Amino acid sequence: MSDFNDQVIADFNANGGKPGGYFKDAPVLLLHAIGAKSGVERTQPLMFLPQDDNRWFVFASYAGGPKDPSWFHNIVAQPEFDISVGDGTTIERLPVRARVLEGAERDATYARQASLFPQFADYAEKTTRTIPVVELTRR
Repeated sequence: MSDFNDQVIADFNANGGKPGGYFKDAPVLLLHAIGAKSGVERTQPLMFLPQDDNRWFVFASYAGGPKDPSWFHNIVAQPEFDISVGDGTTIERLPVRARVLEGAERDATYARQASLFPQFADYAEKTTRTIPVVELTRR
């Protein structure tokens, strides 16, 4: 997965925040979380659901895997970090705060993402866990 992520990050940076390949025509941001144990910044490319210029939603789907991804544990432990977003020309690095959505708010947001990108419905069917939805708000 690291080689795949490294390629997506390189493509993101080379194309103003709009990677091609698997993520062509999909909104992608780079999440720059701090490792909960290591204290080292880790960069993770993630599809997101834009809300407005100050809020984005990300999904700890891990492609329907049985456990939450490491980045999710890192942002729960340290909910203030940066993201990078781009418009195809310019990439901005922005400070954000994470909030894990619960209940109906989580369900509605996940359903909206799954309606736009059906692979998210597949991920939910592949796992027994509830996939976390995280709101990122600009600080």
